[in-house]
Amino acid sequence: MTSATKSAVRKASLFYLVFVMFSYTTGGPFGLEDMVTTSGPGMTLIYLLVLPFFWCIPVSLVSAELTTAMPVQGGFYRWARAAFGDFWGFLAGWWNWSASFLLGGVYAVLFADYLSNYFPQITGWKHYLVSLALIAIITWINLRGIQMVGQVATALEIFIFLPVVTMVAIGLAKWQHNPFVPVVVPRQPPFKIFGVGLALGLWLYSGYEQLSTVAEEVEDPQRSYPRALALVVPLSIATYFLTTLTGLAALGDWQNWHTGHFSEVATLIGGSWLGTWLTLAATVGNIALLNSTVLTTTRMPFAMAEDGYLPAALTRKHPGYGTPWLAIAVSAIIYGLLARQSLTQLISVYIWLRSATTVLTVLSAWKLRRTRPAMPRSFAIPGGNVGLFYVVAAPLVMAILALLGSDRFGMIGGAIALALGPVVYKIVARGSP
Repeated sequence: MTSATKSAVRKASLFYLVFVMFSYTTGGPFGLEDMVTTSGPGMTLIYLLVLPFFWCIPVSLVSAELTTAMPVQGGFYRWARAAFGDFWGFLAGWWNWSASFLLGGVYAVLFADYLSNYFPQITGWKHYLVSLALIAIITWINLRGIQMVGQVATALEIFIFLPVVTMVAIGLAKWQHNPFVPVVVPRQPPFKIFGVGLALGLWLYSGYEQLSTVAEEVEDPQRSYPRALALVVPLSIATYFLTTLTGLAALGDWQNWHTGHFSEVATLIGGSWLGTWLTLAATVGNIALLNSTVLTTTRMPFAMAEDGYLPAALTRKHPGYGTPWLAIAVSAIIYGLLARQSLTQLISVYIWLRSATTVLTVLSAWKLRRTRPAMPRSFAIPGGNVGLFYVVAAPLVMAILALLGSDRFGMIGGAIALALGPVVYKIVARGSP
């Protein structure tokens, strides 16, 4: 560990870690609505219940074990490097940082989209300026450190939770329809039912290894990370499943679901006051997502710069807050430049990069069990070799299925994004000591 890594920072407690983790991985139920009309209401509910056992649960178990074994800045980037060497470690870091570019700016755009519902004059350059203003504010919060990020995440998530819980409570009391019927959309091409739906499902349940990148900024990470994951994973599943179940069971209008439909569901279930409240929560949700995204992804270029793969200037820390201010600023600038793309297109490419880093992460657990069996692990994946096989095989199968089911844009864009990793490595490795 370098002296830069050891500079003083105000560390986050388990309480704040839980809210930051939930904010990054879930944020709220928003964003899954298109899955209902693409895959069908029954298949959507099945995805929301079953996919975690093949994706976020095994990834969480791997993250818990490796964070207790190697609680270092950069997290899974350094796990992959320790397991497979410099090349694969670099790819894990580069692919992840690249993936953050695809989504970081989109959250700011979605915030401006929601805000324009209240202020119709926010169009064109005004819309873009609102997006940039949010990125600037979130950048300032992140420059002040993980404690402030955690405080903001906690306040935002409580604000989001209140209308969601209210809608679920009122809606379940108005249960009138079978939410699982039809299971799939009649006469829908299998590609859309299983390909697009699976990609959206994996996106919803992605990112549980991401908080490992700030391990050195968390109090007692060996104890805090397993506990946080044990709380956040079931909470995320419940958030997605119960809100979707409520809307379908109370209204049965699955054909009308679209992005932002939960606001209409809330209005029909509880009245305009609840619909407005939930719309505000969805607007705030994008702030929460961007806040946690900046925190967790900007430690990646910092760690890679420490290892000599990116310019050393990215290791510079704020003299007062101990945060990697230049890595945060550079990432924020790139988010701003990409804050004009559509969410659907970006997700289709993002899932390739996220799947690749997730597969490398779970394979790292297998490799390090073989090469470093004596490494202290205060938490170990349960089930011995059978459990280890499960946490590696399940995400690997899901990743393959998701990539095979990609649309043309995602397949081409994803393949190009992955291929850039080895190219960049050849360039930077040539100049590294």
